[in-house]
Amino acid sequence: MKLAWLRSLETSHQDCVWACAWAPATDRSPGLLLTGSLDETVKLWNPEDLSLVRTNTGHCLGVISVAAHPSGKIAASASMDSFIRVFDVESNNTIATLEAPPSEVWHMQFDPRGTTLAVAGGSSASVKLWDTAEWKLVSTLSIPRTEGSKPSDKGNNKKFVLSVVWSPSGRQLACGSMDGSISVFDVPRAKFLHHLEGHTMPVRSLAYSPLDPRVLVSGSDDECIHMYDAEGKTLFSSMSGHSSWVLSVDVSPDGAAIASGSSDRTVKLWDPKMRAAVQTMTNHTDQVWGVRFEAVGGGVRGSLLASVSDDKSISLYTYS
Repeated sequence: MKLAWLRSLETSHQDCVWACAWAPATDRSPGLLLTGSLDETVKLWNPEDLSLVRTNTGHCLGVISVAAHPSGKIAASASMDSFIRVFDVESNNTIATLEAPPSEVWHMQFDPRGTTLAVAGGSSASVKLWDTAEWKLVSTLSIPRTEGSKPSDKGNNKKFVLSVVWSPSGRQLACGSMDGSISVFDVPRAKFLHHLEGHTMPVRSLAYSPLDPRVLVSGSDDECIHMYDAEGKTLFSSMSGHSSWVLSVDVSPDGAAIASGSSDRTVKLWDPKMRAAVQTMTNHTDQVWGVRFEAVGGGVRGSLLASVSDDKSISLYTYS
């Protein structure tokens, strides 16, 4: 397994780039890379040459998360202005605007079927689920208070939810919190299942293996990447190698590798079997907020990896 640098675009945005996602190809459009920036815009890029396809505006504060619907036809952006904007990828037209209280929108992801948008609820210590047919809030998955805590305790602020991810089946959902814990929910029953412990600092990113739905990967400010059996509630691998916070993790489409982005300005490729980093990319000059794989042409190997950074740039790599 290896990464090969493909191309980079300096100053892709006018400010730090904090988020990226891949919109799948449709019958009318090729697959596109979406990026969200503190410059308050979402940009859509052609990965063939990183040419700008269109720019989506409308937020009045920085964009901190972007998500693409599995159909490739719609996408969503979340901003520090407490709004989520849902828009048509091809026309750029706004489909819906979802409002949340301040500090309650941090990260989001569509479920595999595209029927629900999960939003990491920040200070609400919950994950909000929005129906994508009518764009209505249909469920709130709350992290239970720790034993012995009282409703008046400030301790639940430690459960500030930073990250969220769906299992490949769409039946389970995991979220990472400020206190280093990961909470797993049964979505159809709207039931909290269990916590996954092991991190000592905020969990900013989560990714399930596309091949083994039990395997959940996490990245944390404690500089570690963990692999859990999300159903068996066990931590079975911990990998270290970054010299600062791990801000983003993703699992390759073949399930054989993990990519990570860090405050140490690097992108690393990890071999889970070796429990070690096998490659380090150093083309960014500031912290790397997002890494995301895209499967090309339905193939397993031969994927693209995108990374985005505070240095305002986008980088693309081939994974083989």
